[in-house]
Amino acid sequence: MADKPVYEEASIDGQPPKLASIPASDTTVWADASPLLQAACAGLRDGELIHGDNFNLFAAMSALEIMDPKMDSGIVCTYYSIDEAIENGAAPIPISLDSTIDVRCTIDIMDHLLACEAAWHKGHSLAQTVFSCIYLLRLDRTAPHALLHSYCRIIRATCKAVVSVVSDARTHEEEDLFTMTYGLPLNGDGDDKCLSILNAVEETISRQLRACKATSSKRRLPEDLEPLQSNPNLEEGFCKALLCRLRFRKGRGLESARKHIASCLTELESILKSADFLRSCFDESCEGDIDDKTTASGFEPIGFDAMLNSRLSAPTPPRAIKILSWKKAVEYFVKLLHDLDVICSYSLDPHLESLLRFVVQFQKSQPDLVARSHLQLLLVQDGKLYGRDPFFAVINKAAALPEATKNHDIQKNESFLQLGMLVMNLLKILCTNAAWQRRKLGKFLQDWRVIYVQLELAFRNEYGEVSSSSNDENTCMKIFQHILLWVEEQTYWIAFRFLILGFELELYSTGEYCMVYWYLYAVLIKLTEKTHLMMAVSHDTAKRKGKKKKDSPKDLARESRIPPAVLFLQCYICLAEGLTMMLAALRNEIPVFHSPSPFNTEHEKFVQHFELLQRACIPDHVSYPSYKESTTHARFSTLAMYNYFKDAQRIAKEVKSSFSNDPERLAELRKLEQVAEHNSVAQNVICRLGALDPSLKVSFEFSHHPFFATVVVKRS
Repeated sequence: MADKPVYEEASIDGQPPKLASIPASDTTVWADASPLLQAACAGLRDGELIHGDNFNLFAAMSALEIMDPKMDSGIVCTYYSIDEAIENGAAPIPISLDSTIDVRCTIDIMDHLLACEAAWHKGHSLAQTVFSCIYLLRLDRTAPHALLHSYCRIIRATCKAVVSVVSDARTHEEEDLFTMTYGLPLNGDGDDKCLSILNAVEETISRQLRACKATSSKRRLPEDLEPLQSNPNLEEGFCKALLCRLRFRKGRGLESARKHIASCLTELESILKSADFLRSCFDESCEGDIDDKTTASGFEPIGFDAMLNSRLSAPTPPRAIKILSWKKAVEYFVKLLHDLDVICSYSLDPHLESLLRFVVQFQKSQPDLVARSHLQLLLVQDGKLYGRDPFFAVINKAAALPEATKNHDIQKNESFLQLGMLVMNLLKILCTNAAWQRRKLGKFLQDWRVIYVQLELAFRNEYGEVSSSSNDENTCMKIFQHILLWVEEQTYWIAFRFLILGFELELYSTGEYCMVYWYLYAVLIKLTEKTHLMMAVSHDTAKRKGKKKKDSPKDLARESRIPPAVLFLQCYICLAEGLTMMLAALRNEIPVFHSPSPFNTEHEKFVQHFELLQRACIPDHVSYPSYKESTTHARFSTLAMYNYFKDAQRIAKEVKSSFSNDPERLAELRKLEQVAEHNSVAQNVICRLGALDPSLKVSFEFSHHPFFATVVVKRS
């Protein structure tokens, strides 16, 4: 057959092909290719390949291995088509003539769909997870089965909603397959119709549950109410098991989202509790570990075939998919709901600094794609923050400018429009996973550097050198000055975030810690400097707003003190500098710490890790020669002269009281204090015994803090 891949009809065991499944046309005819393939296999040695004269390396990379389930999307596992599967009884309606078994099998289908949905959220294709359910692919067939029909409809509507959220947020770049629907039947009658059908079914089962309880108290049953199934002893258990599964699927609308999340979490608890009942109501025992099953009962669900849609995955080979177990699927949805609850509980703070800290803190829980997509859509809507605040107004507030300037005409300037776009894109980037986030932040730094240069040029063209002008009454000049300083601070914050994500992603080896902490120290110095200047400007703005005529001695003393936020950063600086000098001394004095890599030099590693920062000149005048110059002369003797860890410990203790109402920063300071305390002791031991005791072993672990290492000293 010239225009069809003949191997689709060839069978592995050499039996004739199934001609009835895909009939030949007037111009084509099916031929059994099995003898040809068997002859080719017999004549080929390992590693040999049959190919035409024009076959090249590119074609070899795109070639598929015939009859390999992981490569050949045309291989037939069970059925050629959905219709064939239905004809062979793979998805019967009713599921069973025994009503008790029918209800149990329906619950099994619900549970397996939950597991498939979790697997889809984790990155597998929709076609081979949720839509491996034949009932979903032919939804009209389920109409006589009200319970299954309502559940399948709401599943389909849920999938459509999730695809829409992730597509709108454009976070699906992380998993290209997530939003690919392959022409699957996602469109339905809308949420309202699905929910009304689900509500009707839920009400029927609720009435049945009340009837069960009425029977136990010898009250009269409604005459029009039919039981779910034929065994009265199991009726109440089945009603409860079904209700919690149906109610888990209900609820929508941001205004009542937290109420629905709490309700869904309660229903998930009930779903877990229903497992014991479902496993005990049948005498049959399930093979294998119950924890690996995709249903609460432990039985295999009816109506699923993961390979049925494998051809829809073209042009990529079908993936080998491991559906999550039912328990792990429930755990996934519990975490998803908790993450969504955190998002819903956020106060929509218009202060950018608070917002950035919230997003970074949220990412520490490692939320999955769906939760991060919802967060991004909440933050950025219609080109505004929360769909409410123009980004120039947000920048205006972050740059400590007076409220009156947020509507200034200067916001129409091209550079300020671009800056607004950068802030919007920064929020979107921070909502991606750690690997994507680091990659994009590294490239993003150059954009921030460019916008700073553009703003500075525009400012100088308009007002001359910064130093030559002191007319603070000029509103435009004040906007430029404040925003230039804020852009610098924000640029160094992004660079700091870029560096610490490398620890989270385990991109640095122990031998590279010295250069990483040295670069981190250089970035933190600049970040602290800009933060301090920004806070001084902010204080000055607030002071002018208050219109004080004369400062009291208390006010002057307060102004002379270093702000807690700056001390917080200085604690980071002390730890980074302390680790840099300790690692440099170890490298310079103990040979085992100075073992060159067989693959690349230290200079090449420096370039690999910091090339994106170097391109953006962050910080200025920082290079590999300056790193070498700073660390070459470090020795245990010089290390003993000054203990940076003691400084970090002292600052952390002093500044804690300033953050008594900020639990996140308070917890961070406690971690920093622990690292500083341990490392101070370790430094003393190393300085006393390091050069004299060859059995001394020094290692680094992140037991107290995610990116500041704790030094561990042991004797071998």
